[in-house]
Amino acid sequence: MSPEPEPTPTHVPVLLDRVVALVAPALEHPGAVFVDATLGLGGHCEAVLDRCPEAHAVGVDRDQHALERAGARLAPFEGRTTLVHAVYDKIPDVLDELGIEAADGILFDLGVSSMQLDVRERGFAYAADAPLDMRMDDTEGQTAADVLNTYPAAELARILRSYGEEKFSRQIARAIVRARENEPFTDSARLVDLLRDTIPAPARRTGGHPAKRTFQALRIEVNDELRVLRRAIPAAIASIGVGGRVVVMSYHSLEDRLVKQALAAGTTSQVPHDLPVVPPGHEPPLRNLTRGAEKASAEEIEQNPRAASVRLRAVERVNTNRPGQIRPGKKRPGKKRPGKKRGVTAA
Repeated sequence: MSPEPEPTPTHVPVLLDRVVALVAPALEHPGAVFVDATLGLGGHCEAVLDRCPEAHAVGVDRDQHALERAGARLAPFEGRTTLVHAVYDKIPDVLDELGIEAADGILFDLGVSSMQLDVRERGFAYAADAPLDMRMDDTEGQTAADVLNTYPAAELARILRSYGEEKFSRQIARAIVRARENEPFTDSARLVDLLRDTIPAPARRTGGHPAKRTFQALRIEVNDELRVLRRAIPAAIASIGVGGRVVVMSYHSLEDRLVKQALAAGTTSQVPHDLPVVPPGHEPPLRNLTRGAEKASAEEIEQNPRAASVRLRAVERVNTNRPGQIRPGKKRPGKKRPGKKRGVTAA
């Protein structure tokens, strides 16, 4: 009997209505450009295109499988979408390639996607045994197994502590090094068993699954997520014109802290506090569209548990001044219709 095929990944976009409400005011004019920097399965992009009939969407994702599935989903919007295989810190380069001087709206839905979690072979989920891959772009780069089998104990402990906020990082790292001397790590079940044996029983009874923090740390390391994010938010802010909006959804404290710092650099005046007025040209270039970080409602979390940890922040550019610590972009406000360039596909 042949094995049963993997189920089609499900996709329930988080905070869908709120995201559309935040970006739509910037997209209600001819030639408007919306960049979905983490396209995934295209749920947010689909809703934005439906709500904003004059907008053209540029969908960016490092995962080729996601681009294929999103392309099928967005087929009804033929002529209004351009899909690009890239990492989201390359948004300025993507826009330059397409001849777009500035975007009007940019969305980041950070972290691992529904498709990556639901397809067992990708190795992101700890609930089922699978190869230890965890690459968002599975065509290049090191895997989680490579990290486990080659990093020294001190480096493993640093990753687990810094990226997973794991209290038992040193104990886990030592256990991994001992175990790999007998047999290299290849699948997730063996790693989960090691974590259960290493983390003390009282700690296993609180804080969720004992593998959660280690898997998060490995995923961040494999995909270089935090260093990419540090570059991506300033790059996105530099890529929007006046009236343009950036919306960011993050799912753990490390991401949200970086997003908060990057946005604060653009919403806070850099002149001395004792000046009676802010000199012209020194006003903050951004204004907040949210009060702190918004969360999903209890009703949405009940329907979509993946929304439980989301934190949403959004800003709007109000002038062309430079953010205090944000690198300015090469381009200034003004729009061009997306053109066909090598390396991109239009759907």
